[in-house]
Amino acid sequence: MSDSSLIYLVRHGEAAARWGQSADPGLSELGLRQAKAAAEGLEAQLTASEISLVSSPLLRAQETAGPLAERLATSVTIDERFREIPSPVPLAQRQDWLRGFMRQEWTVQHESLHAWRESIVQAVEQLPGSTVVFTHFLVINALVGWYTQREETLVFWPDNASITVLERSPSQISVSVLGDQMSTVVN
Repeated sequence: MSDSSLIYLVRHGEAAARWGQSADPGLSELGLRQAKAAAEGLEAQLTASEISLVSSPLLRAQETAGPLAERLATSVTIDERFREIPSPVPLAQRQDWLRGFMRQEWTVQHESLHAWRESIVQAVEQLPGSTVVFTHFLVINALVGWYTQREETLVFWPDNASITVLERSPSQISVSVLGDQMSTVVN
């Protein structure tokens, strides 16, 4: 067995609602197709007996995990730490808050957001072997920023159902592949 493992960070498929419309939307029809396409792409690279599947508790991430779990005939572990970034404002104001947050650096963030990011890093470092994590735009950004030592809160624009790969060796975790990037803004 190799001393290294891969962590696949899959951004959820397109949500059925925009930022300010629902706290926990499922996937749109396009999002369901994106989830199936991601599952097809990943299935060719994975062995069910050697991979764990983990998801954010949010519906859009769980629905994105479903097609791969079905193809591999395995279960998905829900991990609260891979949940989208908590915002300190009501849902109706979330979109504006997120836009402001994404223009900032980590150095100016509240300690609660640093704790959120550090819990995600800890979660990744505790994953057993190779794992596929179904999660969110800013979770992926937080991890890529951490492992590339960047201070921006927005490091890149992972597209819906894109797959970013981290490689874990005994001494470090590094970004191996950035997932496909969006050509339009986040909804």
